[in-house]
Amino acid sequence: MESARIVGALTRMLRDLGRAEELAQDALLEALERWPADGVPDRPGAWLMQVAKRRALDHLRHHAMHASKEGELSWEMDNLLADGGSFRDPAELAALTQETAGEIDDDVLRLIFVCCHPVLSAEARAALALKLLGGLATGEIARAFLVPEATVAQRIVRAKRTLAEARVPFEVPRDDELKPRLASVLQVIYLIYNEGYSASAGNEWLRPTLCREALRVGRVLAELMPDEGEVHGLVALMEIQSSRERARTGPDGAPILLMDQDRSRWDRLLIGRGLAALDRAGRLGALGPYALQAAIAACHARALTPDATDWARIAALYDALSQLMPSPVVELNRAVALGMAYGPDAGLALADALLDVPALRMYHLLPSVRGDLLAKLGRHAEAKAEFERAASLTQNEREQALLLERARSSALLER
Repeated sequence: MESARIVGALTRMLRDLGRAEELAQDALLEALERWPADGVPDRPGAWLMQVAKRRALDHLRHHAMHASKEGELSWEMDNLLADGGSFRDPAELAALTQETAGEIDDDVLRLIFVCCHPVLSAEARAALALKLLGGLATGEIARAFLVPEATVAQRIVRAKRTLAEARVPFEVPRDDELKPRLASVLQVIYLIYNEGYSASAGNEWLRPTLCREALRVGRVLAELMPDEGEVHGLVALMEIQSSRERARTGPDGAPILLMDQDRSRWDRLLIGRGLAALDRAGRLGALGPYALQAAIAACHARALTPDATDWARIAALYDALSQLMPSPVVELNRAVALGMAYGPDAGLALADALLDVPALRMYHLLPSVRGDLLAKLGRHAEAKAEFERAASLTQNEREQALLLERARSSALLER
């Protein structure tokens, strides 16, 4: 929980992300050695920060780095540390924690922007963000994305090297640089969340750990950048989508589609948080792509039964989203909404228009959507073929089983 704050503070001191992470790990190891014997301190986060900063100062002194700043750093440490390596008293620690809270929060914000710098690939940004911001071990990240641990380790090492070679500054971008960089940050958080919400491969339908870590980082970002509407829009989207977690799978882990879910199992607290974040995004200006997606999710969240869903509004929101962020995937989702709002013929017409789009030729959800629309039109033989094709394209075993079951159902109805 404290990892990002410590790494951020040390990176500000050392201007070396790799060394900062090493010293943060050293502080955590010291805690593992000392706390079983001495007891867990009243403020473990402050204790860890104290030890980590002392190690950073020792590193600077040993390597004679930033000689002109040593006096300043020594003054900082003298005020931070008391004789014997403990804080003078709880009241002093509380006051110090309050005084430095803004600085620490700034460090976390800087770290977020460093981890998500556009100079890195999307895969490297996601791995580095989960390592430094989420505190996940390399093995955990590898299992989450179903890649070898060595692959993740290489991505993280290369990411740090790339950042160092590019001399990426440890700072929040200013003015005209902020928007593009913030877009990169939001993209990484969204990527992590989506992989957790709908796993691209493996035998699990969803990976809650990834969803929770993405949501946690999003919440931190929203606190640190309260005037950025799209940050709140993304948080709103993740809060509302996460509310369905308990209803999205059965006891055996099999997926349950949205219209078949037990809505009494949706988390109303998360829905409330999401709607509040969406309202905040709206008050900050026109809705951006993430906020529009959150507004779509809100339509489902407000409907106590599937039949109460305002599909016409959802279709209109997808129209707005397609104009703001044109993409074949948005168009495919719009086809679903049109089919629900105005009949399967309307949805199928748009889905058919996407058949020759190169980006969707190997995308399993295109035949899946077409299969659903064809089934509603009673064209069960064609639906069966589409579901089978969709099953052949997905790498997720749970999704594959669901699609094959739908193909079997279509075959039975055709008879």
